[in-house]
Amino acid sequence: MVASEQPEPGIRRDVVVVGASAGGIEALRRLVGRLPRDLPAAVLVVLHMSASSPSALSGILGRAGPLPSRQARDGDDVVRGEILVAPPGRHLVVEGDHVRLTAGPRENNHRPSVDALFRSAAESARERVAGVVLSGMRDDGAAGLAVIKANGGLALVQDPEEALHPGMPESAIENVAVDAVLRCDDLAAAIADAAWGGRPPPRRTSPADPIPGHELTIVCPECGGVLSEHTEAGVPRWVCHVGHLYSPSSLNVAQGTEVERALWTAMRMLRDRGALLRRMADHAQARGQDRIEQSFRDRATEADEHADSVMAVLDVSTPSALGDIAEPAVGQNDPT
Repeated sequence: MVASEQPEPGIRRDVVVVGASAGGIEALRRLVGRLPRDLPAAVLVVLHMSASSPSALSGILGRAGPLPSRQARDGDDVVRGEILVAPPGRHLVVEGDHVRLTAGPRENNHRPSVDALFRSAAESARERVAGVVLSGMRDDGAAGLAVIKANGGLALVQDPEEALHPGMPESAIENVAVDAVLRCDDLAAAIADAAWGGRPPPRRTSPADPIPGHELTIVCPECGGVLSEHTEAGVPRWVCHVGHLYSPSSLNVAQGTEVERALWTAMRMLRDRGALLRRMADHAQARGQDRIEQSFRDRATEADEHADSVMAVLDVSTPSALGDIAEPAVGQNDPT
């Protein structure tokens, strides 16, 4: 079990960072709709989205509750009582008392990234941070929430039974000594209490110990660089020299997609090789070179058999083994 001291009462959590992905718009609306008008904390939000998708999230959140909400700009001050939303295609990170928008490497194939926001907030504001993980697939947010917790901050998670997609909340619960698992209405109350320096809710924790062993070095699915295993506040992560960063679930999906692509490429090249060898056999036959002709035909048959073997692997492989497990586009299941 991962031990963690209960945060001391009286600490004002005046930097609230919230992360969500699939199913997150409705969760965010419910959350900010219950936040008080006089909340003495800044609220910074990352919703995983495509860089090409126009974001109306700041307007949605501004209409959902009493706090003003707008899309963050590079260099904006962190202001209590205001919601800043990460724009598409840029990481939202905290530096001291202001935010920066960066085009750094994607994390778990996301930019903006929940983990990037959480980690930067923990490094800048330490125990003054309250991190909130909402609906989403896979395990994004768990590593960043672990860093918040390790720096004395508060870790709050949406109840997986309420989340439209429980993957992110469940991963946070499994990997981090979270302080509370609550429904969105109760999360808003917990955030307000924490901002005023109240005692955090009773903690629900049962994360497993990290698995001992040597570090694993493999290839980055995105750039082909060396991808090294390390832990971030007890949560396993993989990062390459460029900076592409993966959680276990995201690396599994990205690597599986590359494996499938490689198998299709191998099958195509084997089919092409078989066709070329048969053409060479035809030329040898026309010249009366019987022994060379037969050698080419035997090698063509061998190439076809290898292609059939690769096709058999593709036929029996499930999407979870080779292909990408598609995450619904933001807004697909969310009312706007």
